[in-house]
Amino acid sequence: MYIERTNSTNTLMREMIAKGEWQAGEEYLYTGFQTAGRGQSGNGWESEEGKNLLCSILLSHQPSEVSGVRPAFYLNVAVSVAVHKVIRSVLCQAEPVCTLSGEAGLTIKWPNDIYWGDRKVAGILVENTLVGSEVLYSIAGIGLNVNQTEWLTNAPNPVSMRQISGEEYDIHELMRALMDEIHTVLAMDTEEVWTYYRTHLYRREGFWPFVEREVSIAPTMNYSPSLEKRDGESLERPIFLAKIENIRADGELELRDQEGNLRIYHFKEVRYVL
Repeated sequence: MYIERTNSTNTLMREMIAKGEWQAGEEYLYTGFQTAGRGQSGNGWESEEGKNLLCSILLSHQPSEVSGVRPAFYLNVAVSVAVHKVIRSVLCQAEPVCTLSGEAGLTIKWPNDIYWGDRKVAGILVENTLVGSEVLYSIAGIGLNVNQTEWLTNAPNPVSMRQISGEEYDIHELMRALMDEIHTVLAMDTEEVWTYYRTHLYRREGFWPFVEREVSIAPTMNYSPSLEKRDGESLERPIFLAKIENIRADGELELRDQEGNLRIYHFKEVRYVL
């Protein structure tokens, strides 16, 4: 389903489902413009009208729990893998792009952003609707920077597919390709999907700077140390060097610091220093 503009595709889809207005068999909703696009923990999402792929995908059939994998985070993994595969496939049609940076220079930044080098090309937000402790359905909101070339906010590191390759892309064709890949990935063996996810992690090898942070639910466009102050005192902790040890089935990040200590973090408890 395509709609010219809306506040947020995730919000609209959830409202339509609640009102019984969502048609059976419909799998996705995408738009040319969002007036209130959202990212993780209330973060905003800048998008020039008609330039990017902004969509929500209904994931009503949860994968079975296999080998300790919790379906709630597995959907983040599966959708991240599908988005990564689609972007890589499209960008690699411009041969110099792949030759220059290997597999189009794309990685999956924990938990589910897609990066080109140190710049963000796509973000993913998976929201679950619960009945008691059971997941009734999930909605995966995806923002993919496609043809935008100028950014008006203080977003520090966006990049679009057009900026990477110099090519302009058909957003409707990308939507169809993404749905095909979502179906393919959800049908794959869970261990195969996890292997792909871990293999393509951003900064997956070597020691890199991280910093612990105070978890906040206050909406922000992007992380800024100035937003984490209380009574004039910064809540940001000292930077430390660590390497990625593992991503747990529940989504927690395992880091091994230079002193050999294992550090475990949930979403937003730690950030990469870019």
